[in-house]
Amino acid sequence: MILTATALVLAILFWWIFYANNTKVPYNKTQSVFIPTETNFDSLQSIINPYLKSNLTFKLAAKAKMYHAYPRAGHYVLERGMGNQQLINTLRSKNQEVKVVFNNQETLAAFAGRVAQQIEADCIELLNAFLDKDFLNRQQLNSDQVLSLFIPNTYSMYWNTDADSFAERMVKESARFWNIEREMLREKLKMSREEVVTLASIVHQESKKPDERPRVAGVYLNRLKRGMKLQADPTVVYAMKKKANDFDLEIRRVLYKDLKIKSPYNTYRNKGLPPGPICMPDIDAIDAVLKPERHNYLYFVADPYNPGYHLFGKTLSQHAANKRIYTRWLNRNGIMR
Repeated sequence: MILTATALVLAILFWWIFYANNTKVPYNKTQSVFIPTETNFDSLQSIINPYLKSNLTFKLAAKAKMYHAYPRAGHYVLERGMGNQQLINTLRSKNQEVKVVFNNQETLAAFAGRVAQQIEADCIELLNAFLDKDFLNRQQLNSDQVLSLFIPNTYSMYWNTDADSFAERMVKESARFWNIEREMLREKLKMSREEVVTLASIVHQESKKPDERPRVAGVYLNRLKRGMKLQADPTVVYAMKKKANDFDLEIRRVLYKDLKIKSPYNTYRNKGLPPGPICMPDIDAIDAVLKPERHNYLYFVADPYNPGYHLFGKTLSQHAANKRIYTRWLNRNGIMR
């Protein structure tokens, strides 16, 4: 009788330690847990305790299953009703990927900061990886061009991906992006990948309307073919921010005096493309450069009656007429240029 009672108590204790529900997860929801690299068991407990009903049974089960000495870094998902057996198995072998999303970052530092919000690697580690001399040499890029390597999109990867691994993953994604079709279009333009992305960054900043971007790209390509200066206002804005070392600087309008700023990024002073991208362009802006609208336009100015779009001209006289439309609108609305 005593043996039977003892066996029953031991069975209940075993069930309580390993199989009883030990999670505090709301009904129909899950809880993500992020365990940093080199986390010890004490640190793991501080991370996971808010989601446990009993820290004691978790410690007992972890010790019994030899998990207490070897927590593994990663992103793990806890579910309602999990017992310690299932919890430990999850923490031991079910590192789940996260979605890393980025687009339209204006600088490499901003890009590193955006990614650092989504994986374990911090901003400084990522910047160092992107600017590492060996990495740049392997990609045949310099520090001004390296932003062109990163294609804005949504990527699945492990949260504990380190900075070097992230950089190498982006190299692979860039190679995948530049498929046979895009490479053929690029070669037809006689431009390098980074040159295409640099021009796309100007197109991206010049027009926020995807349906207009091929036409804008066509204007800039026409100018390049004729040896004309691009005279793109977004490059002046970038040059002003870079000179001020403040990319949060708000510049509402480019004034005539701003066109004189001395910078390799100022396409009013310098012929050809700037040294590198002035932002991370959308994929459709890159494709707009690769598949531009074929036309004879050389000029454009904002269309005040069609917000976000532009008026295009083939000659200086047409451009002057379009500018008068824009200027009259500015004057009527009391906006100084």
